[in-house]
Amino acid sequence: MGTIFCLMGKSASGKDTIYKRVIACEELGLHEIVSYTTRPIRIKEVDGREYHFTDEEGYEKLKSEGRVIETRIYNTAAGPWRYFTVDDGNIKEDENYLIIGTLEQYHGLREYFGEGRVIPVYVELDDGERLQRALKRERKQERPNYRELCRRFLADDEDFSDANLEREGVKRRFRNENDSLDGCVYEISDYIKGIVDSARG
Repeated sequence: MGTIFCLMGKSASGKDTIYKRVIACEELGLHEIVSYTTRPIRIKEVDGREYHFTDEEGYEKLKSEGRVIETRIYNTAAGPWRYFTVDDGNIKEDENYLIIGTLEQYHGLREYFGEGRVIPVYVELDDGERLQRALKRERKQERPNYRELCRRFLADDEDFSDANLEREGVKRRFRNENDSLDGCVYEISDYIKGIVDSARG
């Protein structure tokens, strides 16, 4: 049976960069799971790459078909945005996957696929560095939304609190500091390889 590795961390912790480098490692043989969202597409994002972009009507259609695995909704400064995972036929039982997710999403995936098949990979970064990165990224948007940036930043402290991480059984943490990205990617790749190799016997 394949494994789903759920890469998590607070906003601007470097998840996207780490994800791209780990998923590109041919030795690991990981496949992508692209989540769905009703939020507006951002500059440089591509539909079907970062997310499948849809609307509330599209979500309701998938839900009525019994294809929604888990869902989260956030009341943002720009209105409610929904994020969800869909059983769209692309998740095979005997393949290994890497997905960027939240703690809530990890919980939903684990409930759906089983605890032994979904493994958390939690990335940490200093809050000051995260805030600088988030501001830099937001300034590049056509219509920067600093209220939403602040909401997301503060919400992360609650969502990824030590108590919540402990409750969900997230024990291993990977540090991603300015000068250690390569080391962080290597550490995560080595961790995943160990689990994949062990499952293969």
